[in-house]
Amino acid sequence: MLATVDALHRRRADLVSESLIDAYVAAFWMEWAGGTLKLTETGQNICKQLRAAARVA
Repeated sequence: MLATVDALHRRRADLVSESLIDAYVAAFWMEWAGGTLKLTETGQNICKQLRAAARVA
């Protein structure tokens, strides 16, 4: 998830598979808004949790 978010922020969506994006959209972690993919509130919370877990590990 974090690698996907990083790729999208760097405007490198070509590094992310369509099936992975579809899975994030289906899980309501991301959504399409005006032709761009953005994190939902749930997706933002997931990223925060993953970053916190990475700092602990």
